[in-house]
Order: sequence, then C-alpha cells, then structure tokens
Amino acid sequence: MTRRGWLLFAAMSLIWGIPYLLIKIAVTDVDPLIVAFGRTLIGALLLLPIALYRRALGPVFRRWKVLLVYTLVEISGPWLLLGHAETRLNSSTAGLLLAVVPMIAAVILTVMGHDRFDVRRVAGLLIGFTGVGFLVGLDIHFDDLIAVGTMMLVAVGYAVGPIIINRRLSDLPPMGVVTASLIVAAVVYAPFTLLVGPVQLTADAAWSIAGLGVICTAVAFLGFFALIAEAGPARATVITYINPAVAITLGVLLLGEPFTAGMAIGFPLVILGSVLATARVRRRRPDAGPDAAIAAADGTTPARPSGPAESDEPAPRTA
Repeated sequence: MTRRGWLLFAAMSLIWGIPYLLIKIAVTDVDPLIVAFGRTLIGALLLLPIALYRRALGPVFRRWKVLLVYTLVEISGPWLLLGHAETRLNSSTAGLLLAVVPMIAAVILTVMGHDRFDVRRVAGLLIGFTGVGFLVGLDIHFDDLIAVGTMMLVAVGYAVGPIIINRRLSDLPPMGVVTASLIVAAVVYAPFTLLVGPVQLTADAAWSIAGLGVICTAVAFLGFFALIAEAGPARATVITYINPAVAITLGVLLLGEPFTAGMAIGFPLVILGSVLATARVRRRRPDAGPDAAIAAADGTTPARPSGPAESDEPAPRTA
C-alpha cells in the first residue's frame, strides 16, 4: 500500500472511532433525536453538491423502497438508538459492543444460505460473544441492560444494512446511495424533532453535532471511498477492528472513563472472535477434484458497485 493509502487508513481508523465520544458529549445536553437529526442534515447538505455534480441521486431515488428500508436499518434506527444507549453507557463501552457487528453479519448470512460455518468461524463466534459476556458481566449494572440490548439492535442494523446494499443496491453510485440515505434519514427525523420542544444547544453539544456531521459523516465517507480506491476493499475494512480501540482510548483519555477489567478481557476476545468469524470459508469447486477449493466470497465493501456475486459481507459503518 502506498504512503497515501497508509495515511488514509490511519485517518479512517481514527475518524470512525470518534463518533462514540462525540455522541456521548452531545447527548449529555441534548436529546438523542436532535443529535441524530443534526448529524444527518449536516452530512446530507455537505455531500449533496458532490452527488448532484456526479448525477448520482436519480438512479438511487428510483429505487426508493429499497433505499427507505436501507436507511431505516442502517442510519435512522441505529443513530437514534445509539444516542439513547449512550445516555446510560460509556462511549468506550458502546464502541466495544459494536465490534460484534461482523459476527452478527456472519450469522445472518449463514441463516440466509449465502455463507456457511466451519470450525474456525464457530470458534470465532464463541470467543467473540464470550468477550461480550465478560464486558457485560464485569462492567454493566443490571439497570443498564436495556441500553446493552439497544446496542445489540444497533449492531443488527449495522449488519443488515450493507447486506441490503450488496444484494439490492450494489450497481448504483456509492456517493448517490450515501447522500440519498442521509437525505431520507433527515426527512424521517424532522417531524419528530417538533415533539422534543425548544432546544438549547450548549457549546459542547453544538460542536459535537457539527463534528459528527462534518468529520464523522461527510469527510468519513469521502475518505473511505478514497481508501478503497487506493488500497482495495479487503485492506480498507481492517479499520473495523481498530475503531473500537480508538473509541476506548478516547473515552479513557478525554472523558475520564474507566478502563475496566471487562474491557481488558473482553476487547481482545471480541476482536479475535470477529477476525475468526469473518475469515474466508474455503469450499470445493464443483468441477474440480477433491483437493480443489476456493474461498467463499466474503470480502467487505461499503455502498459501492460490487455485483451480487462479489460480496455479501457488511462494510465498516459509521457509529
């Protein structure tokens, strides 16, 4: 990978580890709905000129039904639920819990018949969810279990959304899919913001929402597309395993969150489990001899053209 590729990789590893910190700061003073709405609105407005220049929106909006489903499960639902969960959980805990997304995606794809388990993947699932068990068992209070359940719903949404892209939207311009989904999410949120009542933004909340919209959404997607072009989708998706470490580090250093025994034990187990659970499963070529095998398609891509047969695995997602 070139020097530019490494710089983009480092930038994306940091950028998509930041949202948990900013969300935690914002929801301390502002309703999570306002935080989610502000983020999507800012991101949509910044990406809209680029999408219009590339004429990328028309084909996407022609598939509005699929786009709506994707937006609900990947953006509207998760970003709102994540904000509510972080009113109870530390940002570092939230970041670590979402490291289970690749494992959940592996289970979903297997149930759908698009993939299969081998011993290594089963071991990965057991190790990964054991890590979550340590985190929850050692760090989470009983009255925070609802927030943990909410984070698991977010993880399911993040796992399902990219599968929808790869199965139904993979032939569309990625910039169009991202921008259109942000527009739809902002429109979905807008009427409900009237129910929140008068909003008084503190400086911390305002800057956090701005950071979420500008850096963690608009700049992040542009940077990730550039990283894929530079390094390819397989290398680009390694940031999925680095983002939780960034979230934990920022939470401990900047918010004074504790680095707990649950994190120390759970984090390496979750990451190891995710790596094993999403490893390529080798399967035999029908027209070859008994020793011939090929890797199952499990490369991960964001909202980009990949072809239905290329990949069903999820992409790294924003928090």
